[in-house]
Amino acid sequence: MTAGARALAHRMLDILAAAEAAAHAVPLDQVHFHEVGAVDSIVDIVAASVLLDSLDVERVYVPVLVDGHGTIRCQHGIIPVPVPATLNVCTQHGLPLSQADVEGELVTPTGAALVAALDPAFMLPKRYAVRRVGLGAGKRTYERPSIVRALLIDELPASAPSAPEQVPGTPVHVVKLECDIDDCSSEVLAYAAERLRDAGAREVHWLSVYTKKNRPAYQLQVIAAPEDVERLEAIIFAETTTIGVRRSAWDRTVLSRTFESVETPWGGVRVKRVVLPDESVRIAPEYEDCAAIARREGVALQAVMDAARAAARG
Repeated sequence: MTAGARALAHRMLDILAAAEAAAHAVPLDQVHFHEVGAVDSIVDIVAASVLLDSLDVERVYVPVLVDGHGTIRCQHGIIPVPVPATLNVCTQHGLPLSQADVEGELVTPTGAALVAALDPAFMLPKRYAVRRVGLGAGKRTYERPSIVRALLIDELPASAPSAPEQVPGTPVHVVKLECDIDDCSSEVLAYAAERLRDAGAREVHWLSVYTKKNRPAYQLQVIAAPEDVERLEAIIFAETTTIGVRRSAWDRTVLSRTFESVETPWGGVRVKRVVLPDESVRIAPEYEDCAAIARREGVALQAVMDAARAAARG
């Protein structure tokens, strides 16, 4: 093993030891590894360390660890999933954890220790190119395929021009989700809208309406891609008090647009370039970029936006 692979393997074992020590409330020098000390676990640790060292990656991204639920049998008997050692690794190293609707253990202590030892980032780059794809299948049978996938990626500059989203005048199919709510607090409604936007809703609107018995209420309107409807509908039911959601299919016309970065006297600003049906161009500077410069430099927001438009027009 190279020095780098050996160091990674040692890091994983140190993390496992700390997790087991916390689970058993004993000092590190009294830890017994049980299953994670078996030969196949040691082979997993060494093999993963050698592989990652050979790939020579600069950064590892793991958005979330997804475990199952239920119980498993180990040397201690029957214990709940996620198992204590896995939970301790996630707690001690701040790893994000979620549970899938799958009965069984999807994240082992060794797997969690590998992720922790790599000191991963949790947010993928906004733009990246995929160089290689690796798939590994597990031996256990679950309700869904037991597969882990790893991508070897190259991060791309966020400011690089992107291809047009649509050819001018091309109809795009979307779905409008709609419901009326008269028994929900404003804080809950705001949170629901935030969840929907984060989950990929194209638009989220609240309209003031009157419902039965002239009650003041809000109408939620969500514009979604057809493939996102069920996922967004589930969020509406989970995060609001509504008991029904109306759907309607719409066609919309989308203009071609590209995104690029331009330089102003105070720094870079992202701009959106929209092509109108008559082939004229409209330039829209990114508000957040302009506002940040205006606050930092003490200049008027409109001056920054005008400079960005001028730079984009060349």
